[in-house]
Amino acid sequence: MKKINVTRTSLPPFEEYCSEIRRFWDSHILTNMGEAHEAFREKLEQYLEIPHAVPFTNGHLALEAALEAFRLPAGAEVITTPLSFVSTTHAIVRSGLTPVFCDVLEEDGTLDPDRLEGLLTPRTAAILPVHVYGHVCDVGRIGAFAERHGLKVLYDAAHAFGVRYRGVPAVRFGDAAVLSFHATKVFSTVEGGAVCTADATLLQALEDSKNFGIRDEESCAAVGGNAKMSEFQAAMGLCNLRRVDADIARRREHAAHYRALLSGRPGLRLPAPREGVESNGAYFPVVFDGRAARDAAYARLETIGVHARKYFYPLIPDLACYAGTPVAARADVPAARRFAEGVLCLPLYPELTEEEVEKIAATAARS
Repeated sequence: MKKINVTRTSLPPFEEYCSEIRRFWDSHILTNMGEAHEAFREKLEQYLEIPHAVPFTNGHLALEAALEAFRLPAGAEVITTPLSFVSTTHAIVRSGLTPVFCDVLEEDGTLDPDRLEGLLTPRTAAILPVHVYGHVCDVGRIGAFAERHGLKVLYDAAHAFGVRYRGVPAVRFGDAAVLSFHATKVFSTVEGGAVCTADATLLQALEDSKNFGIRDEESCAAVGGNAKMSEFQAAMGLCNLRRVDADIARRREHAAHYRALLSGRPGLRLPAPREGVESNGAYFPVVFDGRAARDAAYARLETIGVHARKYFYPLIPDLACYAGTPVAARADVPAARRFAEGVLCLPLYPELTEEEVEKIAATAARS
């Protein structure tokens, strides 16, 4: 088989992108919220059905900006999940806040609402759950818990572009949700991200974070950073928005094919989104009975040119930058640990063929 990675960047036809960026050679405007940026922002808000979508140069800076916009007390605790990309926890720590790890639900890998009460302290200020693999968190219970205790809720929705829960776009839940438009994501601007919110009071803080706090030619009202999305990124976003629905439909077909081939196979289980979730097919995680079985499947796939991914492994509190710290010492997360030690994401992207999916599934499941 040809080399197959766990995902593949979706690109528009070359000529379409060239047509989209041709105007830059006339305007010489490549940044600072130019014409393409504003057009992309408008189209993004329409697609996501959200009042405000603020584009950023990448998803991580968008996550930090959203946390900053909440104006949480220094050192305050933010309950989050250990089963995520390091960006989620790094954003908390880099914002001068304290991550507190909550265990996950083994059926879909999302944060377990039953564990929240036991993690609550007088220093708790927010919850940062992750809609992982295109699976939506239990937003009802998380939202109700947050409301009872006066907590902010920020969803890491990097895997949830185009996902709906009971007909509602996933980015509409919580006080805000952060998207990543990295090249590995379902929807890509090559690199990029956005903060999505219905709360207009957050907008000025978000804009300050992405543009140095500059508000006009003679005013700098806040100590902001530089996280502006370039015109080239926005142009890629405009192109890819035109095709993302077709890409998601194809991903769903492949996910359904994998599920039919692997359901009931001994020694593995298939995490699935909760009822009411319309997944985007961001990833197809398979959880094997332990690390040895998972690593054996990973090695078998490598022999046929297929690079699956142990995603997410190791858990964030086990990484060198957190291991041995007080934060990691508090991480009582047995379900997340079992999930991480068994999980393997199989390749999933629109251009896969049915034959490739069948070959991958058969190789992964072979004992």
